[in-house]
Amino acid sequence: MKPDVMWPVLWTVVRTYAPYVTFPVAFVVGAVGYHLEWFIRGKEPQPVEEEKSISERREDRKLDELLGKDHTQVVSLKDKLEFAPKAVLNRNRPEKN
Repeated sequence: MKPDVMWPVLWTVVRTYAPYVTFPVAFVVGAVGYHLEWFIRGKEPQPVEEEKSISERREDRKLDELLGKDHTQVVSLKDKLEFAPKAVLNRNRPEKN
């Protein structure tokens, strides 16, 4: 075969089988690079303490607030029922005298 005919055939074969060749090569290069990096760095890094999420911080703050309260002192039920202004609840009712 002539060299000028061989190059197009070679490039067609490489293009056709590229996924089968590049994946194993990339896998080996990645594995070698990973282990080489850890070899150069030395010991494993200490795990970084993760920052608490907003909801976790809120729960902690609420728990701290509860620790400081006296739970034997509760609001009477009569006071609890006054949760909305009377104007809203009695909007369509005539005033009772």
